[in-house]
Amino acid sequence: MIILEKYISGRKEKDPTGYSYFMPSFINEQWKWENQSINSLLEKAAIKLGELNSYSKLVPNIDLFIQLHVTKEAVISSRIEGTKTQIEEALMDESEVSPEGKNDWQEVNNYIKALNQAILELETLPISSRLIKKTHQILLDSVRGDHKQPGEFRRSQNWIGGNTLIDAVFIPPNQKNVEELMADLEKFLHNDDIQVPALIKIGIAHYQFETIHPFLDGNGRIGRLLIPLFLVEQKILNKPLLYLSAFFEKNKGLYYDNLTFVRTKNDMVQWLKYFLIGVAETAETATNTLSEIIELKAELETHIAKTFGKRSTKGSLVLQFLFKKPVVHVNEVKEITKSSFKSANDLVSDLVNAGILKEMTGQNRNRIFVFDQYLKMFEK
Repeated sequence: MIILEKYISGRKEKDPTGYSYFMPSFINEQWKWENQSINSLLEKAAIKLGELNSYSKLVPNIDLFIQLHVTKEAVISSRIEGTKTQIEEALMDESEVSPEGKNDWQEVNNYIKALNQAILELETLPISSRLIKKTHQILLDSVRGDHKQPGEFRRSQNWIGGNTLIDAVFIPPNQKNVEELMADLEKFLHNDDIQVPALIKIGIAHYQFETIHPFLDGNGRIGRLLIPLFLVEQKILNKPLLYLSAFFEKNKGLYYDNLTFVRTKNDMVQWLKYFLIGVAETAETATNTLSEIIELKAELETHIAKTFGKRSTKGSLVLQFLFKKPVVHVNEVKEITKSSFKSANDLVSDLVNAGILKEMTGQNRNRIFVFDQYLKMFEK
């Protein structure tokens, strides 16, 4: 049994070549704590998650909105790692992205593919090293880290911060320990013999994954992705609607400090407090966003029905599409409505005049339009 307040996070071990790495303690144990503030934060986070889950069941076509949640998560999670793609750029087709933005666009879209595929895989495969590796392979496909063993745990030492092992800020466990540490993490997530609340479990598991750093690249993104995957797997959420990257990015220094203090001060209590506050805040924001989206959808459907005349049916059709993909060009509208280019162009003009679409390129040809009101709801 591990008493949270007396938890020892691990120890430094020396490699024969001279550097020291951090070997974390195993986590597949029963955990207990005396700190009452953890219980109150856990209760609040669970309530907010329950509200989000209940609300998502009331939303018609919830899958329309999930894609934008996923896109926002992909943009922010990748931004933490240094990409510069904005949400509207991530929603463009690759052919519409500037040459200098293609690498960042690819990384963000790989994240979207990786998360969507992982959610599908959960139907037949539990969260496991196998699932994590498959997800990692999609994440690094044809991008900057594609030479860093996509889909495989590392076979060499990595480090965080600094240019070499000599000046590194943190050196994770040696590659020889990765398999056993990941096996321990996997057992912890699925061990029904220990009574640890799911939110505490995934909070500890996220810290442990980031500390193991099992891949040569993409660890941060995979570690953050594990959170919604676990909540869906445990049926705490019906749909993947909770993403903590925005909370972590809001004050990146605090996120990294809290992870570091577990390793340097054995302070898992502070990390879990921070994590639970993040879950509660993020769930509340997601619920509010869903509420605003439902209001906006109803308002715009009514407006189109009242003011678009004979174009109202096709206008409604395009509106439904925009909730799933809020960046379009006239040819897409032509395909959606099965109409001529001129009719599609006129309909787009109506949508612009109604304030639903906004032209974002400033060009006369190959114009791209964005459903601006909708995107702004995800940028708060």
